[in-house]
Order: sequence, then structure tokens, then C-alpha cells
Amino acid sequence: MHADLERLIRLQQIDLFGESARRRVADHPSLAQGLDTRLASATDGLETARARVAENQAARRAVEKDLAMIQTRLSKFKGQLMDVKTNKEYQAMLKEIEAAQTEVRHLEDRILERMLEADELAARQKNAEARLAADKQVIACERTQLEEETTRLQRELEEATSKRAQLVAEVAPGPLSTYELVRGRRGTAVAEVKGDYCSACHVRLRPQAANELRRNDMLFQCESCQRILYYPPAAAPAAENGTGAHS
Repeated sequence: MHADLERLIRLQQIDLFGESARRRVADHPSLAQGLDTRLASATDGLETARARVAENQAARRAVEKDLAMIQTRLSKFKGQLMDVKTNKEYQAMLKEIEAAQTEVRHLEDRILERMLEADELAARQKNAEARLAADKQVIACERTQLEEETTRLQRELEEATSKRAQLVAEVAPGPLSTYELVRGRRGTAVAEVKGDYCSACHVRLRPQAANELRRNDMLFQCESCQRILYYPPAAAPAAENGTGAHS
């Protein structure tokens, strides 16, 4: 393979890795923020569950307080019942007692509802606690992996930058200038030939150009997109034997 062609292929591999790695590193702050958001959401879920439990307890205490007041009143009415002088007063007192008893039953039903609700809310709180504990563990692991990936990518980017500088120094000025120009316009400057087609723009090579290019001993640009073309090393021998695939 042409020496500069081989170097340009390696140079593009380094450039593509560098672009990908830099994008990934640039995404890390938002990924870390996403972890914070997930943790905050799980924490809020637990706080909400605890608040609901506290509200239930407060509501139950308020009903129990009302019940105690009604029961005291009911006991008072029953005590006064023996002291009434007339039948009219006696009937009026019975009505008061009946009303109080009805209120007692109503409040006892409300307490029972609060107790049933408390069981459900306690279960929700327990689930929220378990979910938060699990999320903390998973998020801590993901955060560690993110930090390790950042460190690794930064190290690999430094190594890639050094390798790129070495390659750039080895490539002839003309091919290097072509590479940088096409890369600036197209994003990539080197493309494989697959089935006698440019794999980047999918335009078919002229038969004569395809035959000349199969040996990979020259720098040839796609007539459509201007990328520097080459046959994959594994495909070139098959093409030379006349068994290469065409589409």
C-alpha cells in the first residue's frame, strides 16, 4: 500500500477517535447532572412518602382528639340522664345521647380508615426507602464509571494527539493538505471502496479508475466527493484475481 495512503488511513482513524472521545467527554457533565437528577427524584419520592405518613398520623390524632371530646360529652349526657325531672327533658337528653353515639361511630370509622391508609402509606414509604438505597448504589457505581471513563478518554486523547503529530510529520505536504482540506469540507477525508463504489458518497468508480486503484499504490480522489479512496486490504487480492464482488 502507498505509504502516505496508509498514513492517511491511520490519521483518519485517530481523528475519528478524537472527535468521538471529545464528544463523549463533553457529554459527561450533562450525564453527571442526569445522575444528580435521578438521585434527587428518588430522594423526593421518599420525602413525599414520609410526608404522607406524617399527614396521616396528624389527621388520625385530630380525629382521636375529636372522638375523645365526644366520648366525654356522651359520658356527661349519660350521667345527667338520671337527674332529669320531666319526660320532655328525658327525651331531649336521649336525642343528645343518640347524636353523640352517631358521631362516635362516625369518628371511629374515620379512625379505621386512617389506620388502613397508614398501612398502605407505610408500605409505600418502605418501598421508597428501598428504591432510594438501590438507586444510591447504582448511581454511585455509574458515577465512578463516568469518572473513570473521563480519565481514560483524556489519557487516550493525549496519546492520540501525540500519535497524530508523529503521523502528520511523516505525511508528504501535498497529501496532507488534501486530507485536511477534504476533512474540513466533508468531515472525513478517506473512504473505502466497496464493490467499486465510494462507501462515503456511493458513486461508482469508472472501470479504469477502479482497476488502477485496486493495488492501493496511488492516491486517488473520488470524482464525486473528493475523498481519498482505497480498497480494503482483504478485498484487494480477491479483486486482483478477478473474483471481487461488484454491485
